[in-house]
Amino acid sequence: MPTPVDELARRSKVASRQLAGASTDDKDAGLLAAADLLLERAPDVLAANTADLEDAAAGGMAEGPLDRLRLTDARLTGMAEGLRKVAGLQDPVGEVLDSTERPNGLRIERVRVPLGVVAIIYENRPNVTSDAAGLCLKSGNAAILRGSGTALRSNLAIAGVLREALEKVGLPEDGVIVVDDVAHEAATRLMQLTELVDCLIPRGGPDLIQSIRENATVPVVIDGDGNCHVYVDAAADLDEAEAIVLNAKTQRTSVCNAAESLVVHEGIADVFVPRVCAALAERGVELLGDAAARARCSEMGEATDADFGQEFLDMKLTVAVAADLGAAIDHINRFGTGHTEAILTEDADAARRFSEEIDAAVVVVNASTRFTDGEEFGLGAEIGISTQKLHARGPMGLRELTTYKYLVWGDGQIRE
Repeated sequence: MPTPVDELARRSKVASRQLAGASTDDKDAGLLAAADLLLERAPDVLAANTADLEDAAAGGMAEGPLDRLRLTDARLTGMAEGLRKVAGLQDPVGEVLDSTERPNGLRIERVRVPLGVVAIIYENRPNVTSDAAGLCLKSGNAAILRGSGTALRSNLAIAGVLREALEKVGLPEDGVIVVDDVAHEAATRLMQLTELVDCLIPRGGPDLIQSIRENATVPVVIDGDGNCHVYVDAAADLDEAEAIVLNAKTQRTSVCNAAESLVVHEGIADVFVPRVCAALAERGVELLGDAAARARCSEMGEATDADFGQEFLDMKLTVAVAADLGAAIDHINRFGTGHTEAILTEDADAARRFSEEIDAAVVVVNASTRFTDGEEFGLGAEIGISTQKLHARGPMGLRELTTYKYLVWGDGQIRE
């Protein structure tokens, strides 16, 4: 029988109070022990993952989601390395953000502290179990993790390793808890435990995000869709642009920072659209475009507004031709999801205007959208990429898993 969510959350709350006061050395020891154990227990974790994969494939899961579910020796090694990198990062807990002294002698400090219990609801990505737990531990939080039913065995196996590591170094094993009830009602209940859960971070598709918006009463940081655009300006280096577009779309299609739409300035469209579309088609990318793009590439299908607003997570890309920079910005702001948008240009003024007017968590100039990633940003493993504006935006690392409190130091002052 699954353990009731309320009971798990109460255990997380107890553990969070112990972790809030844990030393940096103890937290780092737990992370390093978890990294070592994850590799030692790799056969067990991979066996659990294989069982999940077989059931998911038998149930008709598509290749994109299967890839997100799949663990390999290389991916486990990457997860372990992620834990080690987090151990090597500066501990944000206890950082004094600012300090002032009032005329009456009171000294007031703002000090960084953990959030408490961080719940993560996610779909089909067992690496999130390790990444999220590691970041929560280093920032002094307890993690309560609710993955999809298709990844339950994988998640439990990974969490079992992490819990063993915590116990090994004298930290509460309930600092990492996986919800083993995969019923929809259990997820909804977790979203509403306002007395026990301090922050909820969903990582998944539109259906999950909609459910969170409709049901959650705990504070939420949305890890939303990644309908990422690459805009190729009239002043772009076309050789460089082709390489970046191919990387952004095809290097790994099933992730949120992969490009889903290409926008090309009309001034170079006659040359660049046929060229880049041929290169994309050679890699197996299906192309859908507006009338101006289709006029330059006859093999391209027709794109609807729904297509331009779609996060495909597959070998599919929309293409639009923009009359000028302003039209490109308007198109991207209309259809983008606030994740990552890129401009390829050698015009510094164009790059500056794009970066100022695009409404997204991350704006990239002359590089692939695939760099929007906690590890690539030097944050260690990320817990998600926020597409909202409060309290975190973009890749969320350790600091985004903390808040602050005021410390007021006096020597007998009373208020008159």
